[in-house]
Amino acid sequence: MILIPRRILLLHTSIIQHQYRFVNNGSNLHNTDRSTILISSKDPKEPKDENHPIDESLRANVRLLGHSLGRTIAHDLGEHFLEQIETIRRYAKLQDDGTQLDQYLHKLPDNHLLPVARAFNQFLQLANIAEQHYRVCSKRIDDDSRSTFHHMNLTDLYKRIEKEYKNASQLLFDTFTKMKIELVLTAHPTEIIRRTLIQKYDSIEECLGLLDMLDPEAEEKYISETAHRTKERLRELISQAWHTNEFRHERPSPIDEAKSGFAVVENSLWEAVPTFFRDLDELLLNTAGQRLPLHVAPIRFASWMGGDRDGNPNVTAAVTIEVLLLARWQAAELYISNLEKLKEELSMTKASNELLNLIGDKNAKEPYRVLLKHLIRQVRTTREWLQAQLDNKPFNIPKDIELIQVSKQLQEPLKICYQSLCENKLDLIANGLLLDILRRLACFGVTLSKLDLRQESARHTEALEEIISCILPHDNKYSEWNEEKKQEFLLDELVSKRPLISHRHQWSADTQEVLDTFEIIGRKNNEEALGSYIISMAKQPSDVLAVALFMKEMANGKTLPIVPLFERLNDLDRSNDIIDRLLSMKVYRDLIDNKQEVMIGYSDSAKDAGQLAAAWAQYRAQERLLEVCQKHGVALTLFHGRGGTIARGGGPAYAAILSQPPGSINNSIRVTEQGEMIRFKFGLPGLAVLSMEIYACAILEATLLPIPKPKDSWCKEMNKLADRAHRTYNLIVRENPDFVPYFRRITPLNALSQLRLGSRPTKRKQDGGVETLRAIPWIFAWSQIRLMLPSWLGTDDAFEEFLKENPNGLNRLREMIKSWPFFRMYIEMLEMVLAKSDVDITAYYEYRLLEPNSSMQKLSESLRQRLDHLRELVLRITDQKELLEDVPRLARTIALRNPYIEPLHRLQAELMQRNRDKKQEDIPADISRAMMTTMAGIAAGLRNTG
Repeated sequence: MILIPRRILLLHTSIIQHQYRFVNNGSNLHNTDRSTILISSKDPKEPKDENHPIDESLRANVRLLGHSLGRTIAHDLGEHFLEQIETIRRYAKLQDDGTQLDQYLHKLPDNHLLPVARAFNQFLQLANIAEQHYRVCSKRIDDDSRSTFHHMNLTDLYKRIEKEYKNASQLLFDTFTKMKIELVLTAHPTEIIRRTLIQKYDSIEECLGLLDMLDPEAEEKYISETAHRTKERLRELISQAWHTNEFRHERPSPIDEAKSGFAVVENSLWEAVPTFFRDLDELLLNTAGQRLPLHVAPIRFASWMGGDRDGNPNVTAAVTIEVLLLARWQAAELYISNLEKLKEELSMTKASNELLNLIGDKNAKEPYRVLLKHLIRQVRTTREWLQAQLDNKPFNIPKDIELIQVSKQLQEPLKICYQSLCENKLDLIANGLLLDILRRLACFGVTLSKLDLRQESARHTEALEEIISCILPHDNKYSEWNEEKKQEFLLDELVSKRPLISHRHQWSADTQEVLDTFEIIGRKNNEEALGSYIISMAKQPSDVLAVALFMKEMANGKTLPIVPLFERLNDLDRSNDIIDRLLSMKVYRDLIDNKQEVMIGYSDSAKDAGQLAAAWAQYRAQERLLEVCQKHGVALTLFHGRGGTIARGGGPAYAAILSQPPGSINNSIRVTEQGEMIRFKFGLPGLAVLSMEIYACAILEATLLPIPKPKDSWCKEMNKLADRAHRTYNLIVRENPDFVPYFRRITPLNALSQLRLGSRPTKRKQDGGVETLRAIPWIFAWSQIRLMLPSWLGTDDAFEEFLKENPNGLNRLREMIKSWPFFRMYIEMLEMVLAKSDVDITAYYEYRLLEPNSSMQKLSESLRQRLDHLRELVLRITDQKELLEDVPRLARTIALRNPYIEPLHRLQAELMQRNRDKKQEDIPADISRAMMTTMAGIAAGLRNTG
């Protein structure tokens, strides 16, 4: 369905009432086409290609937004400047070596660098809005929609299930009732755009939605006036965006990041969730004859915002406590609004005895309103108490009011309302707003989302070392103990009735912070607020046992699921052994209720070993973990730490889920949604509904229609390919002495910190080198110069060697692509990376920033040659003449964006060359901002950052 949010309908009214401040004193703009040149989608050099379709409605919206941007720029900076932008775009489209564009950019005065960069950046942002709107209307979440992985809707998928199972309808109902999908929103710093601009962009998309609702050929004056005013509102919003600084003045705090997450719930998910459940109910009613139970939510949301302290000293126990309170406050605010509206609607008099007994007045004239008045007062009092907690002020709770702490306090009375309406043949009313609120309670609870806690294993080790040194001062340091001794000590302490940790002792600040974090778990009122405890860089069973011990000592007997995160190649290879040893320990088994969650790290494993080796290690780890848990009779939930880019596990969600090892999904999954991908997938209600449907369909298909296991011969070939790719990756990244200086010299890594993307530092350890650099800036930096190195390096040698050593190698690879979803997914994502890469642009950075014939220049040249050769190999393997032949929409989208991205690349290289010998504090503010703008524009054009 196409979701028309209530906000769009309200916008309709607000536009009519709006007093426009836009003054069109540039009448000459109507007599020139220069304000539309930014988006000339029918360029004379680009004849219409029927094999590369771009929907006309998308073209029209891009033209509309581009025209408005052109008018805004001309009004601000004049026609001459707009002509300058068109000259740059025209040079970028020439099929030459870029000399004319280089000369033109090189002559730009310093005061033109920033507005030029901003013009191209703003256009790419507006193009993204138009594409995002098109995705909502056409139900296309991804451009990479090959037929083999194009997601089905739930109805079509059910028809396939019906062919395989006799009891398909009941099976469908049971599967959705037990389904557990948890989408975890994280604050990983890949969202460049400020929240204030995101709000303006959302309003622009809403205007496009309203224009879609209006018939452009309608003769009614009211409709034509509304369309005119909507377009004027669009121009105003675009003008607001143009005159707003794109970048945060300060780095966001963890609290700011959490509030951004709350805004996604409030502005999108709050509306999208009940819409998705209505679609699901319709399917279940048509097939199984019953709705989803009121307490069930196949899809829920969790968060790391304010709980992820791994390498981020800004996330403290105090911050986590504040975020938990803010989340409950926001939930209370939303429920108050819903309940107030419900009270207005439920004026009925017919009621069940159960409802009358609940309110204690069998003669009540409007019994539903009596109950709702009490619930509203209860939630309002809870909100006031939460505000007092946030303000650190006393609050007297009325004696007749019980604070809302858990979902059932609202669910149970509202269920009685629902059942009462149904019993009195008022089903239509029961299944309106009341059902929506019950669905929200099932999904969001009264805490908005569950907050995960995450910390690096080394922090636990350091804290334990300090604590144990007080008890055993003459023993070796805990970190120096072997694994067997650590396990023996931890297991003994887990069953000991004697406390280990003194609450009176004055611990170091770092150790006290660790203890304070675990103390949060045991706090009253956090029963539904917390999710899992993630251990980053888990390497041994003792890392898991240490967390269990901290919970025992500090959390008042309460526990959270303990989730080891395996994120380096060696740790992934050993993950099954670690879990096997843990599950063999009775003490540990007694803690987990036969359920084990394991997180697979995509980002650091790819940075550690290269994309091909990492992808195969992740696949093998899942297979082996599944075998271990089945052996022990333990239910396994895999938590996929995926990012937005290919090198961080990104890609179409449907394809990614279906490419996992058979049996590894088993109707449950946790997945991170990070940074800008939250906005791309969940930033609008329509996108959020579509994204939830994709996840539900994929999990349903993986559970009920699992793919067969891959052939042993394929796995052996993958072992060889991964080993060869890993050797090449290590040889270049770790063993070549020129690599790190080259990376720092040719990429805008040093300027990245100026973007203030998130609260987390770019390095785990500030005094370390590239090895301590986090995966996000690592990938971001390479994408800026279009080399995309982390996504492919090593694969070139792996394929080359495989084809040379195997006479039938080409057929074998094609067989694997055709019949093995994992390998097909890898090749398709690699092909997308190659399509977005551009060796000519990389060569330009090389020309501007590296000394000719230097060792770094030779290294750069060799990497470009590798990338070109890999492109040829992939075309040969996939039997194509051009990349992305079977996804022409994506190929065309990339081609149309390039003339707007290339000037940003060349401008960025120009800025880097001008400022490479200057200290950051010596670079003028506008030049620094121009540099940041080029990075933001390139990221927008490529539709990903890290």
